[in-house]
Amino acid sequence: MLSSITPLGERGRANRWWLTVTAYITASAVGGAGVGSVLGGFGEVLLRSLPGDLVSTRLRLMVLVGLSAAGLAADLGVAGARIPSIRRQVDEQWIGRYRGWVYGAGYGFQLGAGFATIVTSAATWVALATMVLTGAWSGGLVLGVVFGTVRALPVLLTAPVRSPLALRNLHLRNQRWATTAGRIGIAGQALVLGAASLLAITVTT
Repeated sequence: MLSSITPLGERGRANRWWLTVTAYITASAVGGAGVGSVLGGFGEVLLRSLPGDLVSTRLRLMVLVGLSAAGLAADLGVAGARIPSIRRQVDEQWIGRYRGWVYGAGYGFQLGAGFATIVTSAATWVALATMVLTGAWSGGLVLGVVFGTVRALPVLLTAPVRSPLALRNLHLRNQRWATTAGRIGIAGQALVLGAASLLAITVTT
């Protein structure tokens, strides 16, 4: 999908790449904010309904440790673990049917929501669970904005694509970096697991 949102492709459809990309990134942040605030609000209601000893910061960090460990195991395929996901992608027919800013916003919002399309990494589920664990709609909102924005930023890598050769080079570069990107994602999850474990040990409440 990202290979279609390039200066080359948008020019061919008489759209402005910068406008499509701006709509894409903004809508992804909005989608993340919406989901984050709902999940954070749900966490807030849930924690209020539980006894005080079940809502401590330490216990929530321990839950995050468990979820991070499970997510890391799923991404590594330990014991045949698989990442739960729906089998749906964005509708590619929107391209050519609607203006660039329309499908840019539509694609971005679904991406920022996190689970509206195929989930390729357990890190997505861990991030969504963390929004719940904040125990506040505002905390979920902040995490959601960051989540949605970061997910959309790779579209900026298409900025140099202004010719068929540049598009080909983009595809080749993406293929070369695919394995490395996966390893970086796993390393990031391991970092989250380590940080959450350290905090769970050191916090006093």
